[in-house]
Amino acid sequence: MPKKGAKAKNGTSANLGFEAQMWQAADALRGSMDAAEYKHVVLGLIFLKYISDAFEEQHAKLKNDKGADPEDPDEYRAENIFWVPTKARWELIRSKAKQPTIGQVVDDAMTAIEKDNPTLKSVLPKDYARPALDKARLGQLIDLVGNIKVGDAESRSRDVLGRVYEYFLSRFASAEGKKGGEFYTPRCVVKLLVEMLEPFSGRVYDPCCGSSGMFVQSMEFINAHSSGNGNGGKAKTGISIYGQELNYTTWRLAKMNLAIRGIDGQIAQGDTFHNDRHPDLKADYVLANPPFNVSDWRGELLRDDKRWKYGVPPVGNANFAWVQHLIHHLAPTGLAGFVLANGSMASNLSSEGEIRKNIVEADLVDCMIALPGQLFYSTPIPACLWFLSRDKKNHRFRDRRGQVLLVDARKFGTMIDRTHRELTAEDIARISRTYHAWRGEKGAGKYEDVPGFCKSANSKQIQENGYILSPGRYVGSEAPEEDDEPFQEKMRRLAAALREQMSEGRGLDKTIETNLKELGFDE
Repeated sequence: MPKKGAKAKNGTSANLGFEAQMWQAADALRGSMDAAEYKHVVLGLIFLKYISDAFEEQHAKLKNDKGADPEDPDEYRAENIFWVPTKARWELIRSKAKQPTIGQVVDDAMTAIEKDNPTLKSVLPKDYARPALDKARLGQLIDLVGNIKVGDAESRSRDVLGRVYEYFLSRFASAEGKKGGEFYTPRCVVKLLVEMLEPFSGRVYDPCCGSSGMFVQSMEFINAHSSGNGNGGKAKTGISIYGQELNYTTWRLAKMNLAIRGIDGQIAQGDTFHNDRHPDLKADYVLANPPFNVSDWRGELLRDDKRWKYGVPPVGNANFAWVQHLIHHLAPTGLAGFVLANGSMASNLSSEGEIRKNIVEADLVDCMIALPGQLFYSTPIPACLWFLSRDKKNHRFRDRRGQVLLVDARKFGTMIDRTHRELTAEDIARISRTYHAWRGEKGAGKYEDVPGFCKSANSKQIQENGYILSPGRYVGSEAPEEDDEPFQEKMRRLAAALREQMSEGRGLDKTIETNLKELGFDE
């Protein structure tokens, strides 16, 4: 049994400590409430507890400082801590947890916090007083959340709330199934995208940002590598975050997810295709997991859009509308990494094949990765990762013009439960190291094609394959394992094993026959 908070040895999140225990307790209080609805109840309370913890810690410090006023909001804002008005403080809320008016108490607290903290305007959930929400269960949930410290300095340094928040997001995504994929991209997929692109500094953009997982992982990547490996050993970087999310409630989750980590970002709400809230942005890095195969994106209204440089995407499928939107927002030396449905690598329906051909011929495709199935909550089918580069000439990396790296990772990952798979830390490291070596990154080692895993293909080879980008077409088969066991010895070993199993089978048959007779079912 791993220690609390420990990860599984294979680098997955299969084994967690208090996050899992908290989830079990919180889920037990859900009753018959729909997971999609309960998500906002729980995550809103966790957020409220977080800002309360940080506030109370600073409040105690200011009380001991004779020259400070613990009730002056500016004393908190100066330290990047949210000001919490009296009616919104956790101890007051917890003291009223058993009262039938607790729903209204929480709503009033959320309203007061938004009023005094403009960055949270319209972000916090404020429907705890609704009759359908069981107030006894709500009180129990408040007691549960109140038992952990999530916002004090020690907890913030260990990102306790971030871990709880993300774990709960993943569990809600699993509980909601297909709809869960709309707001949560599995952490291992986000981590692979970020490790591949290495966004140390610059403008990072996600036009369908869900709950902001791409941004959070980007910041974690920077912190993990802050002593070197690309950003000159600087602990701080000049990363700027831009995002957009269509779903209003998901947008609120995104804003809270960034706020609890102190990440400042321009996250807009609205339809990316029809109301691009960052129309002039040219991003250094684009990270995205667009919804797969969307048919109702109202593409018929955008036939002449300037973003469709490589062909007008079909009205019945938004995949290549997303691809071209991402390209449109890339800076002249920008890099993009994003998830798409597997069909995007080979489809020739409507104009998709022609658009893919034009993108390949424009030499924008840097790398393609085929992923294993069962990674995503929204679909059991495999997906793929696209990596694009606006400029493949010899700048930061080697000259890669006319070349594409194709990686087949369909056999990677490990099952963490009956229906979900995760890429391990070792999987992510192997794939990203391969890409970094291929593009000539300093210290990444020498790249070599590996049968069954990776292949560096040139433009002619891709053209000969009809501009299909499925890695399986290029990487070939795995080299068979060497078997130096002589044939006669192997047959003797296998025959002995077979006889032993047959003997065990006969013994089981006799046991079953005896049990049947004892039950009165003899012949």
